[in-house]
Amino acid sequence: MAVARLRMSRTALLPVVFLCFCVLPLAAASPWLLLLLAVPAALAAWVLRVGVDVAEGGMTVRSLVGARTVPWAELAGIRVGGRGDLWLVTTGDTQVRLPVLRARDLPRLSTLSGGRIPAP
Repeated sequence: MAVARLRMSRTALLPVVFLCFCVLPLAAASPWLLLLLAVPAALAAWVLRVGVDVAEGGMTVRSLVGARTVPWAELAGIRVGGRGDLWLVTTGDTQVRLPVLRARDLPRLSTLSGGRIPAP
């Protein structure tokens, strides 16, 4: 089984580009205000990096600065939050939020996991 990468849609970069164009005149006014360009750069990095990888060994949840891999043997289940967000529940009673997935993505997640996560 190949690694399935579930990421945010690349169309989310459009508002980031718009923000960059809006910040550019202000950043050009002073050398210190060039630091404002770090905000669109960080947002673009977040859109490109954050996501979930489903592989044969388990699930890897990626954030902006780190990643956490949960092997299939340590997965106790999936919890659906109040707003439809998904959380991995491990056998050690810890929970890991799945950043780009919602309850509507459970059938696709079940298929990608090879049945390890039951379909709703």
